[in-house]
Amino acid sequence: MGSGFWYEAGSLVPSIGVGLLFWFAMRAILRADRREREAERLADRELRLAQRAAGENRASSPGAAGEPANAPSDSDSRGDAHMKM
Repeated sequence: MGSGFWYEAGSLVPSIGVGLLFWFAMRAILRADRREREAERLADRELRLAQRAAGENRASSPGAAGEPANAPSDSDSRGDAHMKM
């Protein structure tokens, strides 16, 4: 029984090795995903802060470039036509 045990134990080594490789690979993937999500969250937060700051700057300076503060923007192609109904 002594020599048979080592053969049986040795037959488990490849399975254990493959399991460890899988574990290390999945750990690396999950850590990379976590870091990527955190970086994306920070970039989105910075973008929102920049957009909010740009919006506040735009609102605090009416009539920029000689336009009245309530003039329709170029992105609003309808102008006041939608209010004539």
